[in-house]
Amino acid sequence: MTTDENRVIDVKEQTRAFILEYAAGRGVTELKDDEPLLKSNIIDSLGSFRLIAFLEETFPLTIEDTDMVPENFQTLNDIESFVAGKLGKADGEAGH
Repeated sequence: MTTDENRVIDVKEQTRAFILEYAAGRGVTELKDDEPLLKSNIIDSLGSFRLIAFLEETFPLTIEDTDMVPENFQTLNDIESFVAGKLGKADGEAGH
């Protein structure tokens, strides 16, 4: 596996661990990659903000207001794609 592939796997697994810890009080013990986080009440509105803070603290990225759309955070797969895209920009592009 390349470093990039390892980093993408880490994104999903670290995010899964964070979400499971956050949702433990609701009895959530497992989380599928394609499970809808908001619609299943795994993450609530406060959890969304905590998730965004977690992503910014854990990975070298900044989440802009324009990034805060449900499509980026609906499932673990969506979060992984979003973070991978942000990390790709951070690695190769200055600015935007």
